Amino acid sequence: MYSEDGPSFRELTVQALSSVEHGYDLLAPKFDATPFRTSDRLLQATTDALKELGPFATGLDVCCGTGAGLSVLESVCTDRVTGVDFSTGMLEKAKQARPNATLIRADALSLPFRDSFDLAISLGAFGHFLPRDRPRVFTEIHASLRPGALLAFPQPAPPRVGSREYWTLWAFDAVMRVRNAIWSPPFVMYYRTWPLTDVLHDLQNAGFEVDLYPMEALGRRDDGSPACRLVAARKV
Repeated sequence: MYSEDGPSFRELTVQALSSVEHGYDLLAPKFDATPFRTSDRLLQATTDALKELGPFATGLDVCCGTGAGLSVLESVCTDRVTGVDFSTGMLEKAKQARPNATLIRADALSLPFRDSFDLAISLGAFGHFLPRDRPRVFTEIHASLRPGALLAFPQPAPPRVGSREYWTLWAFDAVMRVRNAIWSPPFVMYYRTWPLTDVLHDLQNAGFEVDLYPMEALGRRDDGSPACRLVAARKV
């Protein structure tokens, strides 16, 4: 599961028993050697999908981590790109990987921008927000975008009920809920708390018009439906 350059079991345990911010500060030096880093396949598929929806000038990566998603923005934006994250350690790694990007330490629940960007993306970070926080996240991103600008992110199809992936994600979320019930500070990371129907509802309430685009590069399921869709939410 991990390369030899990845974190040890002890390091992962310490990280998992920390707060989200401190946990990622600890994990940052080895984060790119874990499966939690956004895959190159997903990055390329997102880039290809966005090229069909552009052009874009300025771009924002919300919860940019070590900067993998900034490569997407640099491919589709003609002007400055900016990444925000609340982990100092992750931002330090992002600066090494993407020295031309503007990097700002900020919480996605309180973004320091207004009408500033033509495109915002977020890759793999929404599981760090509880469902009750989702409306605020979308409202903050909406305020950060210029009128007519786009928020875009991949939304994988849910695994088939009873499949190995279904039970794996269910077990992970169950363990996380138990951990947070008995240990403080909480570490919020869930895989099954952002179903598409609820996401679309909250995006529309935040002031977006939403389209869905199949990400064909990521394939289709046995029933013919896309394995992943790009959620493209335009500020109105």
